[in-house]
Amino acid sequence: MGLLDSFKKALSGGKVDVQKRFEFLREAISGTMSSFNMVRDRQTGEIVGLKILDKEKTAAFEERLRGLKRPLEGEIATAIVHPRIVKTLEYGMTTRGEQFLVMEFIGGPGLNSLLIARSPLMEGKRLTLTRQAAEAVAAVHKAGYIHRDICPRNLIATTAEVKELKLIDFGLTLPATKEFMQPGNRTGTPNYMAPEIVKRQATDQRVDIFSFGVTAYEMFTYDLPWERGATGQAAMQHANFEPKDIARARPTIHPTLGKAIMKCIARNPVDRFASMDDFLKAIKGVEQDDAS
Repeated sequence: MGLLDSFKKALSGGKVDVQKRFEFLREAISGTMSSFNMVRDRQTGEIVGLKILDKEKTAAFEERLRGLKRPLEGEIATAIVHPRIVKTLEYGMTTRGEQFLVMEFIGGPGLNSLLIARSPLMEGKRLTLTRQAAEAVAAVHKAGYIHRDICPRNLIATTAEVKELKLIDFGLTLPATKEFMQPGNRTGTPNYMAPEIVKRQATDQRVDIFSFGVTAYEMFTYDLPWERGATGQAAMQHANFEPKDIARARPTIHPTLGKAIMKCIARNPVDRFASMDDFLKAIKGVEQDDAS
C-alpha cells in the first residue's frame, strides 16, 4: 500500500475531533514525536490510550525518507498483533490534521522507570521479562518490520506487579525491505543504537537485536555495556568500543544467558544472532536469572 492509499484509509471515516470524542483523564506525557494521553472514549465508555503525533516532528522524520512510501504508524501498529505488543484499536486524522492512534491502556510502570529506581519488583523476574521482550521483538520482525527504537522506555509492564511486558511505539518503525535499509537514516535512542546506524551504514533487523541486547544487559546490571552518554553525540561513542562483559558486571548471571546477551550486542552484526528466535532457542534451557 502506498502512502497516498494509506492516508485514504486513515481518512476514510472522516477526521476526528478528539476533544469531543474523548474525555482526557490524565495530563499528556510528551514523547520524542508525540504526546500520549489516558482518555475515556465517549463512544464506548472504555479507558484507552490516545497517541497524537506532532505534525512538524513527523514531517521532519518523513523528510528523511523522501521518495519512499513508508506506511503510516497506525497501519504498522495494527499490522503487528501479538500478546507482547500493545494492541492498537484505531488510527486516523484529527480535525487539526494530526495523526492519532487509539490503543489499549497499559497501567503498569515503564521498564526505564523500574531500572532507574532499581525496583525490587524486578527481582526474580528478569529472565521472564527478558524472554517476553525478545518475543515482542520477534513478533515485529515476523510481521516484516524493524522497530528501530528498542529500549527500556518502550517496554511497559501491564500491571503494577510487573509480571508482563509489552512493546510500544512504532513511530520510527520501518519495513524490513531493501529501500528502507539503505545507509544514512540515523534514528533511534542513542545509548541503544546499533553501531551500523551510528555510522550510517546499511541496516537490517539485527539493529533491533543489538538494542534488545543492550536493554537486557541493563535489566541485569542497572548499567550499560559502556559509559552512558549524557548527550546524543556522547551516547553514540559506544560504536567505537567493545562492550564490557556482562559477567563482570553481574558475576552470578547464568553463563548461557550472559553469553547470549553478549552475542546480541556484538559490534559487527554478522557476529550477532541472525534472529530473535535464535536468541530464544539459545536460552531455552535457562530456568533462573543466576547460576545456582
